[in-house]
Amino acid sequence: MAQARSVAAALEAAHGWAAGSVVIRPIRTSGDRIQGSLADVGGKGLWTKELDLALLEGTSDLSVHSMKDVESERPDALEIAAMLERADVRDRLIGARSIGGLPEGAVVATSSPRRAAQLLHLRPDLRIEPIRGNVQTRLDKIARGEADATMLAAAGLDRLGIEAGSPVPVEDMLPAPGQAAIGVECRTDDEDMRALLAAIDHHATHRAVGIERAFTRALGGTCHSPVAALAELTSAGVRLRAEILSADGAERIGEEQIVGEAGEAEALARALLGRASPATRDLFNS
Repeated sequence: MAQARSVAAALEAAHGWAAGSVVIRPIRTSGDRIQGSLADVGGKGLWTKELDLALLEGTSDLSVHSMKDVESERPDALEIAAMLERADVRDRLIGARSIGGLPEGAVVATSSPRRAAQLLHLRPDLRIEPIRGNVQTRLDKIARGEADATMLAAAGLDRLGIEAGSPVPVEDMLPAPGQAAIGVECRTDDEDMRALLAAIDHHATHRAVGIERAFTRALGGTCHSPVAALAELTSAGVRLRAEILSADGAERIGEEQIVGEAGEAEALARALLGRASPATRDLFNS
């Protein structure tokens, strides 16, 4: 809802519309209702299928997504037409000042294969336990001592006005592809809506996230796949930092490269897979 309000406010400001002109229709998705591991009960599609249906049926004009939760393959009838300027891409550690500051054998609650693998790569002694629920639910579990720590996206906390946790440098933990970016999707054939959304599109964010999604798409990963990527526009081109990991974090294959187009990001994905062990490759190529 915080993301939807951001998009509504951006559209109203861009087009000089009165506040409240954009009507927000809340939709409770399967991802909101199901409390099991996303990887085990349907993956990222749990966050999009009800929104997609509303768009395709014409009961909504646009959908607002957290881009890290959007499948890399989307229906041809729908298009991510705009992205707002990206926020803080880092994760925040709740429960300790730093990953190194966690006690030996600490329990870290996360249902993200990416975060779990990165944490275990840095600290093989840690114990990982699954956690679901909204932000406040997760914070409350740590406050009650149900786990020593958890990790949440800094952007999500900031949008909710919650000051909690310690930012983890991207040099220690690369974010998920698309993290901290809000995407706006409409019907591909809705030219009027696409024109309206063009006014709020942040081109640098859109290009960077597009590169990250191309990398992920070429991997063929699922919600089981520990993958991280961050693309940033520089004077030399788009700097893409990316990595894939084994589930236990023991194997990490990463690289940094200047890429000019999606095809080069796809080539990097294939190169990383080529360097991975068979067991790690099996987590991809779905």
